[in-house]
Amino acid sequence: MPKTSKHRAPAPDGAQAPAAASPGTPPAHRHRALAMLVLIVASFMDLLDATIVNVGLPAIQQDIHATPGHLEWVVGGYTLAFAVVLITGGRLGDIVGRRTIFLTGVAGFTSSSLAAALAHSGDVLVAARVAQGAFAALMIPQVLASVQALYKPKERTAILGVIGAVSGLAAVAGPLLGGWLVSADAFGIGWRSIFVINLPVGLALIVAAWRLVPDTRSARPLRLDLPGLLLVSTGLFLLVFPLVEGRDAGWPGWILGMLAASPLVLGAFVVNQRRRMRRDGSPLAPMHLFADRGFTAGSIVQLCFSGAMAGFFLILALYLQLGLHFSAMASGLALLPFTVGAFLGSGVSAPLAPKIGKPLVITGALMQTGGILWLRHVVDVHGTGLSGWDLLWPLALAGLGLGFLVVPLVDLALATVDVHDAGAASGVYGTFQQFGGALGVAVTGVVFFGRSHDGYDPSVLKSALLAGALVCAAGYLLAALAALLLPASRLVRHDDETADGEQERQAVPA
Repeated sequence: MPKTSKHRAPAPDGAQAPAAASPGTPPAHRHRALAMLVLIVASFMDLLDATIVNVGLPAIQQDIHATPGHLEWVVGGYTLAFAVVLITGGRLGDIVGRRTIFLTGVAGFTSSSLAAALAHSGDVLVAARVAQGAFAALMIPQVLASVQALYKPKERTAILGVIGAVSGLAAVAGPLLGGWLVSADAFGIGWRSIFVINLPVGLALIVAAWRLVPDTRSARPLRLDLPGLLLVSTGLFLLVFPLVEGRDAGWPGWILGMLAASPLVLGAFVVNQRRRMRRDGSPLAPMHLFADRGFTAGSIVQLCFSGAMAGFFLILALYLQLGLHFSAMASGLALLPFTVGAFLGSGVSAPLAPKIGKPLVITGALMQTGGILWLRHVVDVHGTGLSGWDLLWPLALAGLGLGFLVVPLVDLALATVDVHDAGAASGVYGTFQQFGGALGVAVTGVVFFGRSHDGYDPSVLKSALLAGALVCAAGYLLAALAALLLPASRLVRHDDETADGEQERQAVPA
């Protein structure tokens, strides 16, 4: 992480500057609580938008005649754009100023939400969603960076706890709010309301952030790596696009050529990153991180379980609404046991994680595997007579597994990473999470839509769901296997042990 500056700077908004700036101590800011509230609301809006669309997909398909590929891009395009811009968004905040980049992200996110609400074709909606994801990747890094800039190490636990709770609330609110908006035909505009609600929130955030959020930046920011960004974006696009569009296109030669070119471009990205590291030490993804077995294993676990979860909830929402004619609200309620299970699992695993660590991650991944296979069996047995209550226990088991997995995973993944690489490792780890979601949607979509043949016959869609669920279960199982390579919990460094020695992000008010 960038070091703390040794010189004083005037506090923003007329606040009195601190008498001295000791290493690791961010300058005081009288509005920091309100500033964090603004930033956390923006984080909530992003997380809500990532989950709210699933229950609206059938209505979108019927209204604008979107293809299965469009539906996959509406979900996966957002996370893919977020993944590739995430690290660059953080660096832009360090260089230009976090408030400046945050405001740019919020303004772009709000504008692209308006474009999504006005979309009358699948192509326009997909473009708007990709833009949303990219602008969200400008917003979100400023949240955690501002925690580092505005709060001392010992103060951060409470703030991070609030951010975690808000994340959980967004996971609950997304399907329920989306289901209510679509089912109730809020504002008389159907599914478009799930994007319209971003407009007043975004405008309020712009005004509040301009007044309250300090424009902090890093004293020693890393340089932008635009060639690296271009290479990784191209390589990931060459991988995901054929998986989403190949079936509709009939798998022609040019689609297979894109798939074949993807590893070549990603290989060029690796070469570029090694050269960048030798030249100025500012690659997007420092390749030496992957020499750390624990970090590599943790990133693979994150990628696999994120992909399995994103893919499964996409196809389950489609099956419930298109195959069984659940309303959007009923579909959202049917998914609620998973979120409740995740809350309970997180609460149970929090005190156990420091003691148990890796076995808890493995257990969580296996519980998710079992939950998906159990749900698959329930769907197969009940057929068209399936109700939301039938899904309660399988989804609750999978949710419990998620809580067991995610609580210790980040600490274990970063346990053996050098403290000076912690910031870079966190950014790369987050990119794996987001890209996993996009890849999971693409791979699961290949199987699900390949089996359904765009039809709405319940038996056909059931067969498609059963096949897609196997793919998702395999993803969770791969996560469990990768977790075997995670380090032991005794290697995890705790904040109170490293706070004095860590390199802090400096709050340098502009």
